[in-house]
Order: sequence, then structure tokens, then C-alpha cells
Amino acid sequence: MTQAEKAKAFRALHSGDPFIFPNPWGTASAKALADLGFKALASTSAGHAEQLGRTDGEVTLDDCVAHARELDQATALPVAMDLENGYGAEPDQAARAITRVGEAGAVGGSIEDWDPGDKVIYCLEHAVARVAAAVEAARAFDFPFTLTARAENQLRRVNDLDDTIARLQAYEGAGADVLYAPGLHSVDEIRQVCDAVSKPVNVLVWPGLSVQDIFEAGAQRISFGSWLWEVAKRSDTAGAMEVAAAIRDDGDLSVLTGGG
Repeated sequence: MTQAEKAKAFRALHSGDPFIFPNPWGTASAKALADLGFKALASTSAGHAEQLGRTDGEVTLDDCVAHARELDQATALPVAMDLENGYGAEPDQAARAITRVGEAGAVGGSIEDWDPGDKVIYCLEHAVARVAAAVEAARAFDFPFTLTARAENQLRRVNDLDDTIARLQAYEGAGADVLYAPGLHSVDEIRQVCDAVSKPVNVLVWPGLSVQDIFEAGAQRISFGSWLWEVAKRSDTAGAMEVAAAIRDDGDLSVLTGGG
């Protein structure tokens, strides 16, 4: 498919049935996940970084762009990129990250509100300005680039669900297409988030939940983050694909940790 066709197919997934959105870490895993019948792929910043011999947060924008091109060319599936904080604190840096990966073939990407340098959550006003700039960059393409805005509170152990929801609502107001708060570990938390916004919500898998739990709570899509990569490190890519297939078929997320 052309990039425009991939972008339209990816956008359509967000208005259809909820879907599982797995995260490859390279060409082989991307092809294997495509062979399992998944409909779209998302990168994992942690998995990609470790493949390069680095830790999460040490990858450059140029590295990410090259990875976007690699994943896009590996299969016919739409690809969205984990862009961390946009590789810079300023709104124009978040916008530049969107532009660069879109030019490399990606049809979606996420921008988070965590400052990895100072290790703090950006203040809301600045975080919203960054999302707005990323949205403007996304809208400049001649295809529907899907922009996901991430509120990192729960993942960074800032256990303030009210603030997380307020942030997601503000990011929705700034034009984000999808909303994401990684680190939601209960059905009630997921339901509260989904009920508070009108845009599709992405949820990160958690072994204490099931696919059915997450979808029934209102999520539109489920991503794996670095969970499959962690399985691959314990075994190999084939073992990670067995886990992905089991989740696809049974929805039991405990297989991520060897349970179930």
C-alpha cells in the first residue's frame, strides 16, 4: 500500500472494533507479527534502544527515523512510532519529530509529557503547547497522520488519576487523535479515563488484566510497549511470537510473565 493508504487504514481502525496493536523491535519481529494477522504495528522505544546497545532514552531522533523507515519497509502494515518526548523539550522539537518520522513512512506517532533530562512531568501549559505543535505538524501531511498524546503520570509513579485525566482532556482539546496513559493497572482506572474523553484511548497491557477486561472498559486499542521484547530477551523472537499469538487467541495477558 502507499503511505496514504496505510494512513487511511490505520485511522479507520480507530473507528471500528477495538484492536491489538503490538510492538516489534526490528524487521524480523515486525514480519512475524504481520504473519500473525495483526493490523498495525507500533515501535517500542525501549526495545529499539536495547537492540542498539543503549538504554531507553538514549536513542536519537535520527536513530528513530531510521527505525521508522525500517519498520515501514518490513511489512505492508501501518506503522506508528514511539517518539518519547519528541527528542527535545520545546514544542518545535516535538513537531520536528512528527515531521521526520512521517517523511520516513510512519503514519502515526506518540508524544509524551515526561522530561527525561529533569525527570519531571512537564507543566500542563507547556505539555499542551507541545501537543498542539505536534498536531499542527501532523496536519501538514497530505495523509491522515494519527497523533497520540501520552500522559505519563501513572507510568512515572505519580499516582494522580485526576491530573492524568485532566491532562488527557487538555490534549484532546489541543487536537490529539488518540489518548494514552500508560500504567493504568485496573479496570476501574481504564474505565474512568475512557469515560472522561471522547477520543480513542490506547491502553498498555498489564499481566493482571485481560484483553476482554481492557476492551470492555472502553479502550479502542491495546499496545504491548516493551513487554514482548522482554519475552524475547528471556527466550527468543519465536517465543515472543508464541506469546503474541496466545494473547491474540485467548486474551490472557498473564502469559507475558510466564503465567497462565
